[in-house]
Amino acid sequence: MKVLITGATGLVGQTIVEVLHQRGIPVNYLTTSKEKITSKEDFHGFYWNPAKGEIDLECFKDVQAIINLAGTNIAKRWTPEHRKKVLSSRVDSLQTLKKGLEQSNNREVECLVSASAIGIYPSSMCDYYEEDTDKVDNGFLGEVVTKWEAEAETFKDLGVDVAKIRIGLVLSKDGGALPKMALPIKNFVGAPIGSGDQWQSWIHIEDLAQMFAFAVENNLQGTYNGVAPNPVTNTKLTKELARILDRPLWMPNVPAFILKVILGKMSTLLLASQRVSSKKIEDEGFSFQYVNICQALKALYAPQGEEGVPVSIEA
Repeated sequence: MKVLITGATGLVGQTIVEVLHQRGIPVNYLTTSKEKITSKEDFHGFYWNPAKGEIDLECFKDVQAIINLAGTNIAKRWTPEHRKKVLSSRVDSLQTLKKGLEQSNNREVECLVSASAIGIYPSSMCDYYEEDTDKVDNGFLGEVVTKWEAEAETFKDLGVDVAKIRIGLVLSKDGGALPKMALPIKNFVGAPIGSGDQWQSWIHIEDLAQMFAFAVENNLQGTYNGVAPNPVTNTKLTKELARILDRPLWMPNVPAFILKVILGKMSTLLLASQRVSSKKIEDEGFSFQYVNICQALKALYAPQGEEGVPVSIEA
């Protein structure tokens, strides 16, 4: 098997590449930066420009599965220009991939595993979301994910199985939201956000990478939540992170209205509450390595020798 990955040089993509290589699976990857193109026996890069519909058709050679992670970072101020870029980057990437696959001589691709997001679910303190819910967020995130997933579904027209993984809060010390959360705590000014009661459905980056590999190897079809089995409130997450970092929490909660003033509508990324189920992927046979937030944070931030994880708490 050979896998083609978009977004392979990003935070999640790099971890997926590592997992695939550990399993002896070679990777082709697409990049918009010609400087990031490398050519190794098991890791070969190709140029594309989804905004212009450009793609090197050689990227499909001997490929049996595609993992799609492409999309502009949503965690930037939601100006009209950036909102347009967030949506178009996701739709254009899939359209360019599909057109390229049609034009290539490849008839071996069996499945597409595309990233999605739990932002499709409405904010709720009480609902527990499974993949078959008919409730959809009526804001920007709901619009983006709905159109993103619909574009992925068009690959079925080519006889390709389609799986979509709705990703939650990804925990990694190397990027994403967690280092931004840890920084104020390390500097003794950490605090829960808003009421702190909002649910946060998280996943350790290693489990997420394993999930994508699992979906490819098992030709999964349909929608799956990319979250760990035990969501936590923002207060719980903040307290556990402070405990692992050995820092006190003495500041009052950060008021929601301040975040709304500073971030505008993007504040929903911090204030939205989504308690999301992982049962469907577990029923397929997937096993999580990190099922509890304290276990996941300890693995990421524990000092040398503890839990066998050589990571400094100042990393």
